[in-house]
Amino acid sequence: MNIQSFLEHHGIVRNPFAEEDAQTDQVFKEHCIRNAYHPIWDKVYGDPTEPSTSIIFGPKGSGKTAMRLQIDRHLTRYNDENPGKRVFVIRYDDFNPFLDHFSGRLSRRVAKKPEKVLDAWRLWDHVDSILCIGVTDLVDRILKGNSDSKKQTLDDASIRTLDRTSSRDLLLLAACYDQSTDSTFQDRWDSLRKHLQYTNWQTKIPFYGAIAWSLLSVIFVLWMFTRPVAEGATRSLATLWLLPILLLIGWAPHLIRMFKCQTAALGIHKHMRVGKRETNSVRKLLEAIPPGELASQPLPRFDRTDDRYELLNKFQGILNHLGYTGIIVLMDRVDEPHMTGGKPERMQKFVWPLLDNKLLKHPGMGFKMMLPQELHREVERETREFHERARLDKQNVIPAFQWTGEALYDVARSRMIACSQEGKSPEPKDLFEDDLSYQRMLAAFQSLRVPRHLFRFLYRVLVDHCNRHTDSQPDYQIKSETFETVLAVYGRDNDPTFQ
Repeated sequence: MNIQSFLEHHGIVRNPFAEEDAQTDQVFKEHCIRNAYHPIWDKVYGDPTEPSTSIIFGPKGSGKTAMRLQIDRHLTRYNDENPGKRVFVIRYDDFNPFLDHFSGRLSRRVAKKPEKVLDAWRLWDHVDSILCIGVTDLVDRILKGNSDSKKQTLDDASIRTLDRTSSRDLLLLAACYDQSTDSTFQDRWDSLRKHLQYTNWQTKIPFYGAIAWSLLSVIFVLWMFTRPVAEGATRSLATLWLLPILLLIGWAPHLIRMFKCQTAALGIHKHMRVGKRETNSVRKLLEAIPPGELASQPLPRFDRTDDRYELLNKFQGILNHLGYTGIIVLMDRVDEPHMTGGKPERMQKFVWPLLDNKLLKHPGMGFKMMLPQELHREVERETREFHERARLDKQNVIPAFQWTGEALYDVARSRMIACSQEGKSPEPKDLFEDDLSYQRMLAAFQSLRVPRHLFRFLYRVLVDHCNRHTDSQPDYQIKSETFETVLAVYGRDNDPTFQ
């Protein structure tokens, strides 16, 4: 018997249980993302006008990624409805590029062992990674080079609200953190400078002044050497030694500035360990900012968080000028990078530096962290010092992202309605004979615990039932015997954790 025929009999045009991953689940993205919510939704989503931090611990398949996508979609809608007080969303969920660049900066001996690589990961590496994503996204919006509908471009009127100080700050951030490969690093930075109408002609004065001084010095020395001498006097070659001294005097300001910028670029290359940067390219960009405006500016050139917080504040100030009143960082999929490999001890090394109350409670910024359930068990074993630093009691922690049987039933029902013909409202109990009670179904769903297991189980039930019947003699009601048999097999196959 064909599954599609069975579903069409109940008014369902596509299989609502075929997909398991929220990122590729079109049923969820097209329909359920707008109307299927977990009971903790309000606590996690919060109020976009006052970004706050929420930390959710949940087992695999519990819907953490689905909730992250829901938050993302709702924030996009909020931004459309509130153009004057938007929230800037940073999607911190692809860690492989940052970890790869990071391991490349370590010695070969350390880079070969993921545990040692993650041991070297620090809080400022997380902040650098977040700024890499945020700055690259913002530059994309300004240059209108990104066609992603989630990333709204900025019009020229908004860009003109940036004063010279904010433009300088954005150019500095781009020099340190922009990771785009749409064009060459130098060309993209120059294009951004032109969009910001940031003039920097005065930075060329030392160079062209040195060239003019050199020409005048050569003319002067030649004149000194070739001028007539007194009768009987000899022409001294010592006059020619005057030329190198004059050249050194003329080029000294330019060379000193080059040395300072080169030193800063070397520091950025060494200590901003999560991005791709070439020292010479960074030096040229730093030289393109007037010395007076570059002096005393924070740069990620040391292993410390102070500079990162100052750079984060600058980024927030720029966003505020552009109409963004807050930042939300969506963090997910920490078990997927090849370096963590889903192992709790590795994930702990990666995530723990980020659990710092100073960052998690940073004004105007909120984190929505979707973490594996295993990490909550590690949290409970941590020292008092860790808890004093993280202050998880202030972070809206959801210790267990759980589903009741009733909530899972509603999820299955919403998916069936999303896949049904117009005007139809099927629900799970309609697929089964009356000998399977509603209470028994809820109890079985409760034992499955997470949506992923629910979808897998219901899909197996449909397959098993259809395999028992032919198209010539169809049966459009699933017997309780089939339900119980598949449930027992599924539980045995996934024992003891259903993960």
